[in-house]
Amino acid sequence: MAEDFVQISDQVAIPFSELSFRTARSSGPGGQHVQRTESKVELLFDLAGSPSLTEEERRLALSRLGGRLDQQGVLHLVSQAGRSQFDNRADVIERFRRLLAAALRPTKARRATRPSATARRQRLEAKRRRSQAKQLRGRVEREP
Repeated sequence: MAEDFVQISDQVAIPFSELSFRTARSSGPGGQHVQRTESKVELLFDLAGSPSLTEEERRLALSRLGGRLDQQGVLHLVSQAGRSQFDNRADVIERFRRLLAAALRPTKARRATRPSATARRQRLEAKRRRSQAKQLRGRVEREP
């Protein structure tokens, strides 16, 4: 392959030597082709033991991708959408790239803000109107 790395971000690149692939026969209809070819591709990546990630990146990815990892910290991704093994391999690599890039993206720090005076006034006025409307729904007393 001409490219030896999967480029995740500007700072992170995962060598193909850290990825392992398994193939199997795809499920579903398809006649002879699907019964004879191993077009389903499964990508395995040892996230917990990857030397390409810093300790901070590894901690962040493990916490964000926890539900997709097995007990050993290995990420499993499967693709069987295409008819050929080549297409499914390209698809699973792209999905891996996007998934890891999203997991390593730093979260924006939230800055606390306060509602403006106008917003507070409008909120209280709306509450007053709702209260009055609900009071009108009460029981009506009859005069004797």
